[in-house]
Amino acid sequence: MEKRKILSIKDLSISFKTSAGEVNVIRGMNLSLYKGETLAIVGESGSGKSVTVKAIMGILSSNGKINSGNIEFRYNRGNEEVVTDLLTLSKKEMRSHINGKRIAMVFQDPMTSLNPTMTIGAQIMEGMIYHYHTPKKEAYEKALKLLELVGITDPEKRMKNYPHQLSGGMRQRVVIAIALSCDPELLICDEPTTALDVTIQAKILELIKDIQAKTGISVIYITHDLGVVAKVADYVEVMYAGKVVEMGTTEEIFYQPRHPYTWGLLSAMPDLNSNDDKLYTIPGSPPNLLGRVDGDSFAPRNIYALNIDFKKEPPMFKISDTHYAATWLLHENAPEVQMPEELKKRIDMMLKDGPVMEKEARE
Repeated sequence: MEKRKILSIKDLSISFKTSAGEVNVIRGMNLSLYKGETLAIVGESGSGKSVTVKAIMGILSSNGKINSGNIEFRYNRGNEEVVTDLLTLSKKEMRSHINGKRIAMVFQDPMTSLNPTMTIGAQIMEGMIYHYHTPKKEAYEKALKLLELVGITDPEKRMKNYPHQLSGGMRQRVVIAIALSCDPELLICDEPTTALDVTIQAKILELIKDIQAKTGISVIYITHDLGVVAKVADYVEVMYAGKVVEMGTTEEIFYQPRHPYTWGLLSAMPDLNSNDDKLYTIPGSPPNLLGRVDGDSFAPRNIYALNIDFKKEPPMFKISDTHYAATWLLHENAPEVQMPEELKKRIDMMLKDGPVMEKEARE
């Protein structure tokens, strides 16, 4: 069966006006997402992950400016399929037709998403009543089912609670229930488990996976935690300094990474099997995006950098039909460079445990 693309970002460029000048935060972002699939966008803080999803939702701050590109969203309206460039819609159109209704978002801190003066029930029902004019009784029944779906016990009692009366994990479950209340086609999760402890984190990730299996919703995860990626994603896009530098299936990114930045991210993951008493860190800092970046933006931090890296930006080199990386090391004339030996050993250990997705399926 042919896959249906629901979201496509092409050559997106975004800058922000600041007192120091114009900062080029997104510099040619490309992304594709298909129905029922999960895409994880990973990278250090400041790489442009959250700005990308805010552009999708039309909630960039007032000093943000779209310089070029488009964000094509494909959704069903009744029996017809509608394709629209989200960047051409006004804030009012986004609120009325897209946000909450067809694309929903779960933020990092549930308390920033919940209204402290409204009961949990009223907040879950609000979107259904606003977007679909659902009768109150019907909205109430659906809200109860949603609370059950996200694993909250005694939903009737919880409907009457206020956010401060719930634990952090329960609040995040409520936020997910609100996000699902209008049956969106796309769910965006921006670091949805960062503020939670590890056991609650695992439950929330499992919950989103279960909901996806039941509803066929597409999901975008924004995270810097590669452990989360291994649990949830079908595909991964690695971002650095406002650009995607490597993209592929989860297996390809974890077991056959080809970009030195991806090598660095994987090497920096804590590993219980490692004998090292120190965590690896990528040397240096991300570039200042105030001015123009010449060559490969990762070159100053890259111990494998070639002369060309400082002069010319690398294109995306094709490794397989699903795997691409923007590094001159993949050029046919480049010297042969292998990933660090420690990382190779780590990947061999992971492969002994079985491929990421198979391991998760067994669990």
